[in-house]
Amino acid sequence: MSRRLAEVARKVGVSEATVSRVLNDKPGVSEPTRRAVLTALDVLGYERPTKLRGERPRLVGLVLPELSNPIFPAFAEVVGGALAQNGYTPVLCTQTAGSISEADYIDLLLQQQVSGVVFAGGLYTQEAGSHEHYEKLRDVKLPTVLVSAPVDGLGFSAVSCDDAVATQLAVRHLVQLGHTKIGFVLGPKDHVPSRRKFEAAERELARAGLEFEPSRVMRSHYTLESGQAAATRLLQTGVTGIVCASDPLALGVIRAVRRAGLRVPQDVSVVGYDDSALMGCVEPPLTTVRQPIEPMGRMVMELLTQQIAGETIPPEEFLFEPELVVRSSTGPAPTD
Repeated sequence: MSRRLAEVARKVGVSEATVSRVLNDKPGVSEPTRRAVLTALDVLGYERPTKLRGERPRLVGLVLPELSNPIFPAFAEVVGGALAQNGYTPVLCTQTAGSISEADYIDLLLQQQVSGVVFAGGLYTQEAGSHEHYEKLRDVKLPTVLVSAPVDGLGFSAVSCDDAVATQLAVRHLVQLGHTKIGFVLGPKDHVPSRRKFEAAERELARAGLEFEPSRVMRSHYTLESGQAAATRLLQTGVTGIVCASDPLALGVIRAVRRAGLRVPQDVSVVGYDDSALMGCVEPPLTTVRQPIEPMGRMVMELLTQQIAGETIPPEEFLFEPELVVRSSTGPAPTD
């Protein structure tokens, strides 16, 4: 018992006497401190006293597909900070190679009686992905918010950057620079955000009076290496501008351009997506479309806390406007 008191007290930054008062349901402890002690008890793996077990732990699952793409750690930092400010502790679940599946994470989070779950870039964005495990969340009515465009019919609130507008901004930028041979490196065909980007690319090229060439669209996984492989094939079509579905893909494209003996942006202009950390420090600094993760994170928190409070939230998608950030990886189209 004394070891448990000491560990919880150290975790929260209060005295052992304060922890003891909380565990024995005694007065004289502020509500924020009481919640922090109970949350620390859950995080450290100790059982709550019987009289306190009726309360749901103030834990929120934060499920990410990976940490190698810097946009996901950035999003986790924004949402995790907002959760902490509201008295919740984020439980970070990442699907690194060989790790447990998204469905397994849902089972674990439900066992921990979390107050809610936030997903970023999960299987809900893929039409061919498995979606059965989301039914468990609906069945128990667990507050849930999705980040990034979901497939239809899942029944959850979603917060997304407007992928169509993002592509529109990138294509217009290249057209204004005189590019007429524009290629795209996108995600898989069943990936909803990539499908929206593809459809927007068709519309924007038509609006500019340019012919849409299917051979100038490459499908790829969201890694630097995949971007390099896709761009190696794409360069054979004679493109002078390439729009990418993520910043790591764009960095892979730049590597492929250089290995082909070409220059960025003198021979090929490259546009990324996300405006991840340090994209202004690479060489050349990357022109990209910025996702507004700060306001998106605030909306996620608002939707989640409303659900936790018992409010019914319609399963709507909230779209946020992206911003084109022009740096040195784009320039005028080369003259023949």
